[in-house]
Amino acid sequence: MKSDVNAETVREKVRSGYAQIALHGSERRKSSCCCGMTAVDSEKLARQIGYSADELAALPDSANIGLSCGNPSALAALRPGEVLLDLGSGAGFDAFVAGPKVGPPGRVIGVDMTPEMLAKARKNIATYRERTGLDNVEFRLGEIEHLPVADASVDVVISNCVINLSPDKPQVWREIARVLKPGGRVAVSDLALLQSLPEAIREMVDALVGCVAGAVLMSETERMAREAGLTDIRLNPKQGYVEALVEGQDPLYLKIMAHLPAGTKPSDFITSLEVKARKP
Repeated sequence: MKSDVNAETVREKVRSGYAQIALHGSERRKSSCCCGMTAVDSEKLARQIGYSADELAALPDSANIGLSCGNPSALAALRPGEVLLDLGSGAGFDAFVAGPKVGPPGRVIGVDMTPEMLAKARKNIATYRERTGLDNVEFRLGEIEHLPVADASVDVVISNCVINLSPDKPQVWREIARVLKPGGRVAVSDLALLQSLPEAIREMVDALVGCVAGAVLMSETERMAREAGLTDIRLNPKQGYVEALVEGQDPLYLKIMAHLPAGTKPSDFITSLEVKARKP
């Protein structure tokens, strides 16, 4: 684990990067962010990774800013009446997708550490209410290492391309286990490593905000979840996601390619990963 000083430096870089995305997400960016293409491709990306046309149609227009690398709501197989927690909820994309699935008796709580993202998500609630007739989504300011959520109070935890941004991932997994009810489950879409990245890439700020520099080996993700007390851990790598970003000339991945050893490509090192587990 990094020192507290380095950990806070990481948080501030991420917070600053995502504040800019919240404020300027509708503009075409020079480099990609966690974990998708430029903003103009956000709907295409969402369809490619498994969001349905109906799910996207019900969303507030500014909720999808192209930060997904999977569909954790689908992984979670949500049921009416469940309480769901979304870690790193951003502009509310996955929270608003989950809301109709848990229905009027359910509740969705999004947590994000970036005030600008939180403001964007809260502004989107009005449109969500108009389009769905539901009032079951809320957003709280907080860090995923210190969740503003009571012990054993949620049925499901989801997260979409966020945990690898944390400088203290074991603590995130411990928090997940803390807030889950006994028998509760977690469904995460994230980026993970098939093998260690070259040091030059790990030091790139763009890669940090793009969910790459902070990614860990799949085996490390499994170990952290297990040591937090979770069971039935299942990992499902989805390499096609990274390959699609490279083919789409994603700016971040073009930078990464320039720092890779000769004869290798990003998908040799990086994969989208689905993680499912439950609390005993």
